[in-house]
Amino acid sequence: KFVLLLSFDYKTDDELEMTMVCHRPEGLEQLEAQTNFTKQELQILYRGFKNECPSGVVNEETFKHIYSQFFPHGDASMYAHYLFNAFDTTNNGSIKFKDFVMGLSILLRGTLREKLEWTFHLYDINRDGYINREEMTEIVRAIYDMMGKYTYPALKGDVPQQHVDTFFQKMDKNKDGVVTLEEFIIACQEDETMMRSMQLFENVM
Repeated sequence: KFVLLLSFDYKTDDELEMTMVCHRPEGLEQLEAQTNFTKQELQILYRGFKNECPSGVVNEETFKHIYSQFFPHGDASMYAHYLFNAFDTTNNGSIKFKDFVMGLSILLRGTLREKLEWTFHLYDINRDGYINREEMTEIVRAIYDMMGKYTYPALKGDVPQQHVDTFFQKMDKNKDGVVTLEEFIIACQEDETMMRSMQLFENVM
């Protein structure tokens, strides 16, 4: 399966109560209004963010290091690179807490369309508003690399390209060689298998 993964350190209610007010980001009320998280959840998320990144911002190398710990049997560096860029909406080479929590809000509790739009922008590497075969192939290969040989022991080099060809055939409705946002959304909504493969409707929090 194609996986868009974010991992959390689950805690008991008592642990949450003990840690919840240790850090309070500036503009908490504004973030609460802009996201689907409660104030308590934002406080908990901020504490975890600050524990990993005391400076308050995450650069790409730190992000890769944190993310790679969840995939010890594969190489998550390329997928983490693309995921970092998707969170870095200002394209300034760093992720602030607001960037992180806004993206997380969409991925975990956004509407189906919001999740699809976010995923489209992940695949649109050069941010030109279209997904081409090369961009999709890069992401798919990065996902296979991340999952590792223990997940796909018999994987051949052309399998990612086969997946891309199948997806493109379903998505590129007008056969112009690129996929627009609307084509992407329509194709995902029409094809339950494609939706499942991207893990877009699972609430993991």
